[in-house]
Amino acid sequence: MITQARIDEELRDVDGLEWISALRGPAITKLLVAGTLQLSLFDERDLAEIQSPDYPGERLVACRNPLLAAERARKRKELTAATARELDKIVKATRRKRSPLRGKDKIALRVGKVINKFKVGKYFEPIITSDDFTYDLVQDAFRRDAAQDGIYIIRTSVSDETLTSEQTVLAYKSLAHVEKAFRACKSVDLKVRPIYHHLSTRVRAHVFLCMLAYYVEWHMRRKLAPILFEDDDKPTAEKLRDSVVAPARRSPRALRKARTKKTDAGLPVHSFSGIMANLANIADNRIDPRLPGVEPFHKFTTPSALQNKALELLGVRIFRGQYR
Repeated sequence: MITQARIDEELRDVDGLEWISALRGPAITKLLVAGTLQLSLFDERDLAEIQSPDYPGERLVACRNPLLAAERARKRKELTAATARELDKIVKATRRKRSPLRGKDKIALRVGKVINKFKVGKYFEPIITSDDFTYDLVQDAFRRDAAQDGIYIIRTSVSDETLTSEQTVLAYKSLAHVEKAFRACKSVDLKVRPIYHHLSTRVRAHVFLCMLAYYVEWHMRRKLAPILFEDDDKPTAEKLRDSVVAPARRSPRALRKARTKKTDAGLPVHSFSGIMANLANIADNRIDPRLPGVEPFHKFTTPSALQNKALELLGVRIFRGQYR
């Protein structure tokens, strides 16, 4: 992760190396308290570039996503309600007639187990005595976090001549592609681990081959996109997007493929692993008739319509009975 320590110790003094990161919650709160970030910036737009003396020579691009704000508010409400229900059980335990919960240490132990169970303990202020327990809601914490709902700030050293504010946000959001690549390499497709090598040179060679395989897969996915569930009409999808801050949209063609499970030409749509398994059925069969005067010969599998389309998209053609 690109933390402040990594920026100061490893990135800042390297010529030609730029970076894009994002501020964490406490840093955003600090900008709000200092007045550097004004919520009125988002009255008529969802993106604004600001500056702060805490980040000299850097650009801060503040974004607000209303859908994300609504989701965070909903989640906070549900989690605080769930925590309150758990705490109410302790309140009842201290006030029941039979075997009431007593002792400040015992009550505190019970409270400690549940107050941060759903990671919202900062919204509750427990009041514990030797024979009673109550709690108050910390309204200031509620208001502070509610003000930040849906807000995130992109931090970068890249100049505005290289990337505009919108391009900076899109570049940061491309992190999703990096995470997807890591998943593909680690678990889904390539499965880098487990590594059964003990020499460092062999381990590096193994990882290099996996990265090379992912590079080939990335290009194959782009070429095969028309017969995959992936969106092969990204320009149209981008035009449907209200802004770079808004969630990404899928093109009508991609939605149609997902709904019908077929392409516009009527071919079945597959996942990448599915189309690879389908292509694996193409074989070079060596036939030996064992008849007098008949020499063994090779017979290639006749590809289906889907296989032909996949080979066409990949630029593979049959030449004299061989695929090239």
